[in-house]
Amino acid sequence: MLSHRLALPADLDALREVMALAIAELQKGFLTPEQIVASNAVMGLDTQLIADGTYFIIEDAGGAIAGCGGWSYRATLYGGDHSKDLRDPAPLDPRIDAARIRAMYTHPAFARRGVGRLVMQLCEDAARVAGFSRAEMMATLSGEPLYRACGYTPIEHVETPGPNGVGVPLIRMKKTL
Repeated sequence: MLSHRLALPADLDALREVMALAIAELQKGFLTPEQIVASNAVMGLDTQLIADGTYFIIEDAGGAIAGCGGWSYRATLYGGDHSKDLRDPAPLDPRIDAARIRAMYTHPAFARRGVGRLVMQLCEDAARVAGFSRAEMMATLSGEPLYRACGYTPIEHVETPGPNGVGVPLIRMKKTL
């Protein structure tokens, strides 16, 4: 049985652990080993989401984190606290802007068990309540099948520069809520 709640600052270490496992394991088969390492410089936790109360944790009955993800009413499309050049905390206008779906991770032990779909539903519902009628995200190649299944369509394919000149392929996607 899975449950959900909003993430708290006390969850930071556990969230970072889940994110590191997800990047290391779930990107295999989609990225080269070098791109997986570079992903750590591009992806990660944006604590602004926790401060804004828009970041969800999915837990199993024993309290283990099965996954996490959030949405945002801020302009930042992707990247963690360490991705200073990707961050823009400016608030979005729900009448004209798309909400951002952000930092989606599933613990590898819970992959393909509905965790990602649950996070997507929570985020989309919360964004609708906040007045947004559209959502955008920057998807990983491993996440793209889930997001397509949830109704997202590609806008553009990009390659974000990582360390040592290794690029990380990503896909900007959108959906009408």
